[in-house]
Amino acid sequence: MRARAYGIGIVVFAAAAYLAGCGGSGQQATPPSAQPSAGAASGETAKVLPLPGQEQGAAGAELPSGHPPVGSGTTGQLMPPPPGAGSGAEGLTWKLPDGWVEENPSSSMRRAQAKVPGPGGDGEFVVFYFGPGQGGDPHANAVRWAGQFKQPDGSNSVDKMKTTETTVNGIKVLRVEVTGEYFNPMGSMTEPMKNAELLGAIVEGPDAQWFFKLTGPEPTIEANRAKFDALVGSVKLGG
Repeated sequence: MRARAYGIGIVVFAAAAYLAGCGGSGQQATPPSAQPSAGAASGETAKVLPLPGQEQGAAGAELPSGHPPVGSGTTGQLMPPPPGAGSGAEGLTWKLPDGWVEENPSSSMRRAQAKVPGPGGDGEFVVFYFGPGQGGDPHANAVRWAGQFKQPDGSNSVDKMKTTETTVNGIKVLRVEVTGEYFNPMGSMTEPMKNAELLGAIVEGPDAQWFFKLTGPEPTIEANRAKFDALVGSVKLGG
């Protein structure tokens, strides 16, 4: 009986570790610590396609420590956060920019979701929260995000990635940006997006990391850069 309980514990830990990445005023999102990777939303099935460059052993395709392997035949159904987690004093609030179209989150791991119109076609804004103590190391998640991009010249996307550590309203934030051909096998994409861009912010909440991720055609993302900056600047503690 003990051996069986121990095995279940390992499965639960592996599922939690699988994650790391990634609305309007009063919307909530959450914080840091576990070993997953942002950009993979709970309730979404991991496709069997490899990350761009993964078949070439690109450093940007490496998974954070503790992340289960992604490969042929792999599917992932992650446990949702406990009821009430990431809310009230344990949550975050922010202001959604004018012009962004708020949508119902497509999974329990998404605390907010919006369509972002722009000159290159619609982009997508998502806020991920995986539960108390979940989310993994911010830099490892930034590398994971960069691994979802492939460079036209075949260079390593991690080397092209830009990161900045800052503080917003007393909260630690890691800003991330990267461009290239984008494909996220953990989301709803069916084919790579060329000339794409990601603007991200990994925010240290009271009990876990929160992952703010804006992706889409580069012209659209650049046209909305100031709005994303304003959104990140509006993040505050408390629900």
